[in-house]
This record gives sequence, structure tokens and C-alpha cells, in this order.
Amino acid sequence: MDSNKKEKRYIRIITQIEELIKKTSDPLARMSTIIAILHHKFNYFFWTGFYRLVDEELTVCCYQRSVACLVLEKQKGVCWAAINKKKTLVIPNVKKFPGHIACDSRSASEIVIPVWCDDKIVAVLDVDSKDLNSFDNIDAKYLEQIAKKIYG
Repeated sequence: MDSNKKEKRYIRIITQIEELIKKTSDPLARMSTIIAILHHKFNYFFWTGFYRLVDEELTVCCYQRSVACLVLEKQKGVCWAAINKKKTLVIPNVKKFPGHIACDSRSASEIVIPVWCDDKIVAVLDVDSKDLNSFDNIDAKYLEQIAKKIYG
């Protein structure tokens, strides 16, 4: 998808998400809605979901596609790296990422966005693609905006 088309799609999706999630302040309901929309609006989103920090573990929450790892191994993989670095990570080839956790071996690239609440990370938005180099700074920019809406 070309950059201009992708950006316009994200802008439309954000408007749709804002309209839907304003009906509740429940973060799990908001996460579920966000995942359903994102997963079905981008054909390169192979696995789309949230992992929440629960008792210092990353536990799967709302997601779409194949069965997920229920709890991610501590301090390993892209999700933990995004938490530790406190920033969005775009991984063009997960096979080259040290300690990558392969919940589904078909995943080839990944983007992980920390979800903040009251100045601390409480979850991550994790999106995988079956293709290499699927995610870029446009995905990062708009997925960060979307993640802020969960507790905003």
C-alpha cells in the first residue's frame, strides 16, 4: 500500500475508533474494538492483539487470528524490548531479532507499541505480518495515536 493511501486509511480508522469507543471508558472493551477494526482494515495485519502487564507478566488480552502465546517469556522478544526501551519498535524481519518469540512461525515482521496509563506502560499493541518489511513510520505514528485512546 502506498504511503498516501495508508495515511488516509489510518485517519479514517481513527475517526471510526473514536466514535465507537466514546461509548465506554472500559479499557478492555476499547482494546477489543480497536483490534477488530485494525485487523480487518489492513490486509497485511496477520496477527493483531494486546498483551497486558499483569503481575509483572505479559498476558495476552484481546486479539484476532491464530491462537496466541498466553504469557510471553519474561524479558524476551519484541514486546518486552518495546517495554524496556519505552518506545515503539518496528522489526522488518523477526527472524533476525535476538530472542524473538515465535507464537506463530508464519510471522515475518512485527510492530509493537507501548500502551501508557498514568505515566507507566500497562500493555503493548502487537501486530505481526506474514511478509517482511510490512511496517513503517506511518504505521508507528498512527498506531501510537490509537494506543493513546485506550486510557485517554
